[in-house]
Amino acid sequence: MMSGEGRLFLTDEQLRKGIEAMFFAYRGFTADPDRILEEKGYGRAHHRAIHFIHRCPGTTVTNLLSILGVTKQSLNRVLRALIEDGLVESRIGTTDRRQRHLYLTEAGRELERQLSDAQRNRMRAAYRAAGPEAVAGFRQVLEAMMDPQLRRHYNAMEGNRDE
Repeated sequence: MMSGEGRLFLTDEQLRKGIEAMFFAYRGFTADPDRILEEKGYGRAHHRAIHFIHRCPGTTVTNLLSILGVTKQSLNRVLRALIEDGLVESRIGTTDRRQRHLYLTEAGRELERQLSDAQRNRMRAAYRAAGPEAVAGFRQVLEAMMDPQLRRHYNAMEGNRDE
């Protein structure tokens, strides 16, 4: 199915099926965490904040804004709830007192574990069913779809460098 130039040629119908598969896969991928979050009165924005604070302990609010691509007002609303509920701790920077460094509390780490376990279980089952070549190809496709700025964030995350 390669053209003479060595490029993969896909019909609009094949692309449409891929787009729809992404929609339905994302729905499945978020279903279990959504149920856990709903019980606590949180949404996906809270999940994303918890995830990246866990991945980058001590990250600044500014860095989290850049990673999540949300407005400062939106992030502040999410962080306020997480801090008030004892899931996130905000510490004043030692070199720059204007900076706020974010850390998960023990309760925050427990919630993050529950959310990640649910998604890891789904990913593990899908990866096993698809096999190693499909997993590698899937990751290549996801990375190729990332905007360059987001790919830099992704690659900067521990464990994603030069893999």
